[in-house]
Amino acid sequence: MTNPDNNIEAEDSLPEDVAIADTDGSATDTAAKRIAALEEELATAKQDILYAAAETQNVRRRLEKELTDARAYAATSFAREILSVADNVERAIGSIPADLRADDKFKGLVVGLDATAKDMESVLRKNGIERFVSLGEALDPNKHQAMIEIPHAEAAPGTIVQELQAGYMIKDRLLRPALVGVAKAAD
Repeated sequence: MTNPDNNIEAEDSLPEDVAIADTDGSATDTAAKRIAALEEELATAKQDILYAAAETQNVRRRLEKELTDARAYAATSFAREILSVADNVERAIGSIPADLRADDKFKGLVVGLDATAKDMESVLRKNGIERFVSLGEALDPNKHQAMIEIPHAEAAPGTIVQELQAGYMIKDRLLRPALVGVAKAAD
């Protein structure tokens, strides 16, 4: 085969390792080895592309989860701070004696505090913040913080018999543990 431009044999322009086979076949072996090496490199490159695509997909999923969590739990620090306000409103309502509740002079104040507490509870619930029940439950270190042990003849040891401060969840996460008194065997 000749090159029409300068009449040089095509054989002369091929790289040495792809030259036409000579009589003993060593050039064919070299070409076959080179093809095998290129096929191996191609397979490796394909595998690397698959790994890179999988890693990209994993990063995308991780970022989407982080974004979803950030949206769901963005109010966490604010919610923790507002819970102290809710506690104070609850304490204020609890500290009103029964005789003042019935007094017409204080009735408006009592009704206003009750309405404020209910409204605050409603707003917290709308934002995924729920108070959980502790009394009568077994102590769960993931949700409760035992503050005192109380001798109790009727409750099994480890049962919560007093709630010192309410516990709250934000969606499926603990926002604040309940501070509780736990029953212990009576002496």
